[in-house]
Amino acid sequence: MSESGMVQIADVATLRALAGGTPFVSAWIEVGEPQVLDFAEATGDHQWIHVDAERARRESPFGGPVAHGFLTLSLMPTLLAQTVKIHQRMGVNYGLNRVRFTSPVPVGSKVRARFGVKEAEDAADGSVQVTWNATIECEGSERPACVAEFITRHYF
Repeated sequence: MSESGMVQIADVATLRALAGGTPFVSAWIEVGEPQVLDFAEATGDHQWIHVDAERARRESPFGGPVAHGFLTLSLMPTLLAQTVKIHQRMGVNYGLNRVRFTSPVPVGSKVRARFGVKEAEDAADGSVQVTWNATIECEGSERPACVAEFITRHYF
């Protein structure tokens, strides 16, 4: 699959068949200053390493302001939607396992994600629960910005 292509998932069998396969890669998206400031407002997390660019350039070990780790994490549904199209009645975010923020995302940089289906299993509510191995990469960084197991439920 090309990095710009979108995987079409028409049914449960197709979804299950993806388990253990090659990860899908999203497009790059920019994490800009307005988004970081809006996230700070929405969450009340106004730590200076995120919102005070001058101080962050002077005092931060990152050389400038960085996105909140939880902002980076919150991009997973958007990045997944750019990567796979699941033909379903409804899908919901169900949870996360083993989340780690392994390197900073400088404000103004671009991120993308790699999603691999770890497993797809029936859930008690009639949905299919998918555990995705998710890695968010920051353009130009050797280390991923975030790694997690992202859990979704799909109702066909």
